[in-house]
Amino acid sequence: MAQHAIPLPAARLGRAVGATGAGATVSGVVLVLPDGDPVSARRPSPLAYAAALPLARRLARDGGPEGLVAHAVHYRGRGWNGGDARLATDAEWAADEVVRRYGDVPVCLAGHGMGGRAALRAAGHPAVNSVLALAPWIPDDDVAADPEPVKQLVGRRVMIVHGTNDARTDPELSYRLAERAKKANRDTCRFEVHSDGHSMRQHRLEVHALAVDFVFGTLFSRPYARPVTDAFAAPPPLGLRMPLASGFGKSLQR
Repeated sequence: MAQHAIPLPAARLGRAVGATGAGATVSGVVLVLPDGDPVSARRPSPLAYAAALPLARRLARDGGPEGLVAHAVHYRGRGWNGGDARLATDAEWAADEVVRRYGDVPVCLAGHGMGGRAALRAAGHPAVNSVLALAPWIPDDDVAADPEPVKQLVGRRVMIVHGTNDARTDPELSYRLAERAKKANRDTCRFEVHSDGHSMRQHRLEVHALAVDFVFGTLFSRPYARPVTDAFAAPPPLGLRMPLASGFGKSLQR
């Protein structure tokens, strides 16, 4: 008997968290993009989706009074799959869906791993004003047929955060991308989380506080913390190898 492939589900937004009560005004949206695989025909990973939820909840909790809503994105599948760039396409669909639901509000794409690559690639969507790429999976330009594009980042605020001991995604490749991005877009910075790995669990509180500071600054024009201001202003390599200090944003943590 011939076997038929199980159809993949459609992309969709996860449950909204944040300013979602009756009469609430939505002033900005963060789309949290889970990790994925370079090549895969499998269904989306529930573990990767679950790993994306703490950041979405932290952003929504702190940003709720400002009208912030966060959604984690359910992909159609877990693979990027070469030229299909499926996760980036799903991120663009998610931004379209935000416009349909909430109207003309600024959107931040916040992705981890392969989701970080999707956030960077989908940054050209008209609703997107900022990108937060955590431990992004970046192809090696020396091996890839074409370098990862950066022109779509022009006009956006871009922050990359990477653990220096990441054994899954190479932090030097994200640095090289940040160098090219900085030439096209001055509003680019990169933080290094020393001695932390791909999930950045060791300094999770600091990473989440940094994410809050960046998102509030980009979506609601709040003043950035001094290290973030310095990172944006400093030329390479200083602004692209900014160390994330232990205890960063301690006053924001609850």
